[in-house]
Amino acid sequence: MKILGILFLVLCFLIALALGAQNQAVVNFNYLIAQGEFRLSVILGIVFVIGFGIGWLVCGALYLKARMTARRLRKQVEKQRKELDKLRTDPLKEQ
Repeated sequence: MKILGILFLVLCFLIALALGAQNQAVVNFNYLIAQGEFRLSVILGIVFVIGFGIGWLVCGALYLKARMTARRLRKQVEKQRKELDKLRTDPLKEQ
């Protein structure tokens, strides 16, 4: 599974590289506080890296949340298992 992920990442990088090689035109880029003239390949590369970083952060946060939930649930199951084992081994008290 990891190999497929790595291959996908390499494929995305190669596609971005191919797009960058084909787009050498200089464009006027207006961003929030200023503007500048950049090659289109540079803008594509920057946007690709920013998108990859944001995606990695979002997926990492969701993965971390899932791991914490799984850990909490495992502890709860272990506690309930110990309580159930104790109830099974203790003799019944008649009233």
